[in-house]
Amino acid sequence: MSETDENASKRGSHGIAVATPSPQPTPPPKPLVAFNRLELNTILKLYGRMVADGEWRDYAIDLMSERAVFSVFRHSSEMPLYRIEKNPKLARRQGAYSVVATGGMILKRGHDLAQVLKVLEKKKHLRLIDA
Repeated sequence: MSETDENASKRGSHGIAVATPSPQPTPPPKPLVAFNRLELNTILKLYGRMVADGEWRDYAIDLMSERAVFSVFRHSSEMPLYRIEKNPKLARRQGAYSVVATGGMILKRGHDLAQVLKVLEKKKHLRLIDA
């Protein structure tokens, strides 16, 4: 494109120069909260055991600007059985990690993910078997 063509394209239908709007800078996207590798490893260990026991069948991970959520499902078409949440804003108060049941009730909250996940461990009861 020549310089005259460029100038002509900037002019309106009557030959009057039209100001072209400069592109507005877009604000940088907010960083997402995510589980780190150790946290995800701890969660997936529990998930693997529960899948092997037939308790859980599916999961979903949601990363948002304020929290990260690992949802556990018995059937993928249902509501999640539990949500394992990481909310860094609560880290200095009640703890960044929490386990939330289907109805929204917080089962456990704390600073240590492994301790918080113990609420989901199946209770293994010892039984006396007659031989």
